[in-house]
Amino acid sequence: MAETAESITQGIDLTGKDVLVTGVNSGIGSETARVMAMRGAHVLGLARTQDSAAAACAALPSRGTGYACELADPDSIRACAVQIRQAHPDGLDVLIANAGIMALPKLEQVNGIEKQFAVNHLGHFLLVQELMPLLGQHKPCRVVVVSSAAHMQAPKSGIEFDNLSGEQGYSPWRAYGQSKLANVLFANELARRLPAGSTANSLHPGVIKTNLGRNMQGIGPLLLGLVMFPFMRSVEQGAATSCYVASHPELAQSSGEYYANTRLAKMSALGRDQALAERLWQVSESMTAAAA
Repeated sequence: MAETAESITQGIDLTGKDVLVTGVNSGIGSETARVMAMRGAHVLGLARTQDSAAAACAALPSRGTGYACELADPDSIRACAVQIRQAHPDGLDVLIANAGIMALPKLEQVNGIEKQFAVNHLGHFLLVQELMPLLGQHKPCRVVVVSSAAHMQAPKSGIEFDNLSGEQGYSPWRAYGQSKLANVLFANELARRLPAGSTANSLHPGVIKTNLGRNMQGIGPLLLGLVMFPFMRSVEQGAATSCYVASHPELAQSSGEYYANTRLAKMSALGRDQALAERLWQVSESMTAAAA
């Protein structure tokens, strides 16, 4: 049987640790936060609204603090980061970039950018940029980026830099795969940029029974569900890899890696492309600066 978040963290003491989790109000984000809190961590829970973040943190087994952070809104991200920098000047121990959207049936845009790329990648990129003073400057920090095996279904070029708006052709799953590849590339490049002693890794949580696919419509999701149901993991199992990468002592020096099923896994060739990762970082810096 697959590991659960509770079983993979058994015996780990996170007392005194500050752990930030995006998407804290549902799915594996909620379970990740619960288990981190169960092990003694102070959870900084981010959700789209203050009410949902506060409610999620109030339900945790130990102290949690909720913050509003709408990943589609650069102003919301920056405001959230200001609050966190003020509250935690000595830094964070763990940042788990968990929130995301999947396979929007029709092209949607945020500030002219395809929404899955904007939320899944750019939102987290900006959040991390704004929190860089808290990541490894005062104490070692782990950054955990929840990607997906779908990163292997990205476009042939990896990132379609000339079509980030989606207006030159849009496919729900190709766009999702592109955003998940961006997560892998971001984690890998961040691993090269963090101070010594801090780490960044990405992961595939598995096919989970959550509301991530709530935006999918029509017979496609039904057929997908019928095919994938026997292979789907529970939320407790789906959060296991996030919790493992975030907290297990044996991964203290692991950085720039990709995990699945609480094991080291192989990322795609595009995911290992350092030049592509560097270009994505530069383009992301420009795009988030333009949204200021």
